Amino acid sequence: MDAHAGLPHLQPLLLFLAIAGLVMPLLARARVSQVVAFLVIGALVGPNGLGRIAADHAWLRWLTIADGEGVRVLAELGVVFMLFVIGLELPARQLWSLRRWVLGVGSAQWLGCAALIGAVALAFGHSEETAVVLGLGLAMSSTAVVMQLLAESGQTRSTVGRMSFAVLLLQDIAVVPLLILLGLMAGQSGEGGGGHFLMLMLTALLKAAAAVALILLTGRLVLTPLFRRVSVTTQADSFMALTLFATLGVAALTGAAGLSMALGAFLAGLMLAETEYRHAALLAIEPFKGLLMGLFFVSVGMSLDLLQVAGDAGWLVASVLGLYAIKSATMYGLFRRSGLSRGEAAEAALLLGQAGEFGFIVIGVAIAGGVLAGAVGNFMLLVVTLSMFLTPLAARAGRVLRQKLDTREADAPASLPGDEADEDVVIIAGFGRVGQLVARLLDRADVRWVAIERHVAAAAEHHAQGRPVIVGDAGRPALLHHLGAGRARAIVVTMDDMAAARHVVQPARRVSGAAADRACARCRTCARAVGGGGQRSDSRSARSGAADGGACARPCRRRCRHGRSPDRVGAGGRQRLSAAGHRFRA
Repeated sequence: MDAHAGLPHLQPLLLFLAIAGLVMPLLARARVSQVVAFLVIGALVGPNGLGRIAADHAWLRWLTIADGEGVRVLAELGVVFMLFVIGLELPARQLWSLRRWVLGVGSAQWLGCAALIGAVALAFGHSEETAVVLGLGLAMSSTAVVMQLLAESGQTRSTVGRMSFAVLLLQDIAVVPLLILLGLMAGQSGEGGGGHFLMLMLTALLKAAAAVALILLTGRLVLTPLFRRVSVTTQADSFMALTLFATLGVAALTGAAGLSMALGAFLAGLMLAETEYRHAALLAIEPFKGLLMGLFFVSVGMSLDLLQVAGDAGWLVASVLGLYAIKSATMYGLFRRSGLSRGEAAEAALLLGQAGEFGFIVIGVAIAGGVLAGAVGNFMLLVVTLSMFLTPLAARAGRVLRQKLDTREADAPASLPGDEADEDVVIIAGFGRVGQLVARLLDRADVRWVAIERHVAAAAEHHAQGRPVIVGDAGRPALLHHLGAGRARAIVVTMDDMAAARHVVQPARRVSGAAADRACARCRTCARAVGGGGQRSDSRSARSGAADGGACARPCRRRCRHGRSPDRVGAGGRQRLSAAGHRFRA
């Protein structure tokens, strides 16, 4: 009897966790890309790798995954969570600013590449239906691979990163009408004319649009009140459960409506991106997203049959390189016309040259529906997998090419709408009386700021008034990192309680270094206690450094816990503010 019969898929999960927790850190020290590592490991431990000889060697059963079905089910959740995180990181204002690139460049890339790939398929003697399926399916790139590579290289917010995201977002949306088209091709063969087919297609698209609009409206009315009932700082487990419920719940609704579950997760992220819970939700979901994305890459590697690759090596290499050439050349021309420099256009084109995870879905549905022959479909699945294996190498070549081309160019790199410099932001920890005063001073100086507030009701009230106040614990290094503390102009710690201030100052110094240079205190003893390991703690700096980006500029009327009177607190701050041309009001 199987020792794991009571808990299905336990052995594959244990093996994956061992890989993620033990092997991946070692490979990271060797500067090996996580995407490459997970893909190679998947091919090695999968049924087409060591799994072929596991039956002859009992000990290998613990180091291989014989049945990848359970792994694939969990791996699909990795893509769902990744789209949720993308939605969280893209507020509606930035999404609207990218509409030209999403609708214009994205649609032109998808349809243009699909036409060229379909033409090649027709030239090789395939039917029109096969050409349509292969063209539209292979024209899509891999959101999972591309976004992970951009995150590893720190380019998510760069021009290349935003352009790549705009193209990928259109493709994620386009998978909806494509799946509808495949269903109609499979079920309406020979029925009705072209007008009847177009009418069915239009009806299905209208139903999909209505479903998305209804989900967005319902989510805005339901999700925000639900989150306001849960405290981020004192009910972390409940907040995490609610975040998972929102992600999977909206994804399930879109799946029930016949749409992509990944699209539903993206919509859930968009709905929360405009609330004060955006960063807290991001921190709650990040560990799940990272692990499940690794599982997704392992499942992709498991689908690679090395024996079949060896048997069709010539055609596979030609097909993968041809796919890359068609897509990269097409996107390079589109990106250049959109204003990107030669280097940026080349890097983005090479980064997006592969086929994506939706290629597995599209080709699989086409095979099941009889639209695509099994032999052709299986061969193209190998092409999709190998193209994803090639992407990290192509991305590295793209970065080298960008550096060489842009150094020769006189033109400055392009800037997409929505690009904002994190270096100009001031982070305010605590948004009580002093925090609000600091925010007013920064507004007068036209300096961007974001505040972190522990109390849900207070943060919700300020957020409703249009202020950039979020809910969270300012002492969490991960939250400070997500807010860009390492590149921030300053971190202003305004907590009244000395222990709370110390709880924030110490991790802030680890994350931001010199940015965490000032903190509020009522006396020299408080300043030294808060400053701890290296913080500037002289009383003048600690009590009145608002002009330097980090202290009280208003005198406190209470004595501190050491019994000292707050004499002259704020005087130096007022003098410096007056010298800077700002009017001080107590």
